[in-house]
Amino acid sequence: MVNGEVPAVKLRAWWARRQWLDGGRHRGASAAQVLAATGWARSTGGAGPYLGLFARAGLRRAEVDAALAALEVQELPSARGRTYLLPAEDSALGLAAGAGSVETELAAAARQLGVTRDEIEQLCLAVTEVLSPVEPLTAKELHAQLGPAVRSLGEAGRRRGVATTLPPALGLLQSRGLARRVPVGGRLDRQSRGYLRWDRPAHGEAADLARRYFAWAAPASVRHFRWFSGFGAATAKAALAPLGLVRLPGSELLMPPELVDEFAGFTVPDEPAYALLAATDGLHLLHRDLPRLVDPRDADRPVPAARPAPAARSGRDGRGGRGGRGGQDGRGGRLLGEETDPRTHLVVDRGRVIGFWEYDPELRELVHELFVPMTPGLRAAIDAAEAFVREDLGDARSSGPDSPRSRAPRLAALRARGQ
Repeated sequence: MVNGEVPAVKLRAWWARRQWLDGGRHRGASAAQVLAATGWARSTGGAGPYLGLFARAGLRRAEVDAALAALEVQELPSARGRTYLLPAEDSALGLAAGAGSVETELAAAARQLGVTRDEIEQLCLAVTEVLSPVEPLTAKELHAQLGPAVRSLGEAGRRRGVATTLPPALGLLQSRGLARRVPVGGRLDRQSRGYLRWDRPAHGEAADLARRYFAWAAPASVRHFRWFSGFGAATAKAALAPLGLVRLPGSELLMPPELVDEFAGFTVPDEPAYALLAATDGLHLLHRDLPRLVDPRDADRPVPAARPAPAARSGRDGRGGRGGRGGQDGRGGRLLGEETDPRTHLVVDRGRVIGFWEYDPELRELVHELFVPMTPGLRAAIDAAEAFVREDLGDARSSGPDSPRSRAPRLAALRARGQ
């Protein structure tokens, strides 16, 4: 039991069901429908959105890319100023949710880098004059066209990751819906981005975001909501007040009243529902509370190494190159139950983390470690994910900076545990 009277296994299975990770009931849904029902997908230049949409609705990369090109889904700075993939119907709300973070960053730039608001506003005007609504320009191309209108912020700026005044201006334009950042080539799992002129005013109230969040993530605590939204205590309290949330017995978890009876009558399915998800999937990141998805018997498992380790290769029989239990290849003794965020992609069953996985693009194979015995259903789920990554994506990077080289220690650790 956790959270007082609510069994952990029920909570995990319920969260999985609300996240459409309950056995493929939603195959055929569109990308926009998935995101509207299960929540905005964190987009970090990696494979996360593709993996999440495939796991929930069987969507192939070409279908997601087509929805992005048609503006049915959009990649925008949203909650906490972070980039998410969200349905078009939520674009204005997403922009409004991220506006506060942009203002905070501008204030910090003014204090620490001597950047004035007037300077950024003037640069915004210059940027809008050169942006096109149809042909994106990269930041490098914008810099070349704007010339002296863009000012270097010197070594102090580079230390803060803001080398020039252009990033703050682009952030402000995006938050106002006047510029839209798009992936060059139309693929979300590539780092290169360009900017288009746009006209999509941001609007939405804090309560609108709270209502969306608890539809996706309930039961959740105020702490969970504040993490996702980035709201301070007073703003979060005001946002939650109109929702009439009900507290689950013996816990800090809250639920919309319209879901209370459904949750009370919910029982954990007998049949497994396997899914292979990115480390940044909403099942985890909507709450950012990884231990809630970890069974106590798995809490002491060492996490895969995050530093160089001897390379090891073995077969594809579910114990070697593609999985198996065993080994003590952690990083400095780090344990799964103590982690805030996953260090690898995850295998889950009814909301419980049952394994780790990564993709090896050189060998074109999915490498995994499982906490449970291999079954035909689990093998089918792994094979389907492997085929999807191989055929549609070519790799399963966790974020823009991820690469086969940086991933090598995790691959070696997963393989070593199967020996």
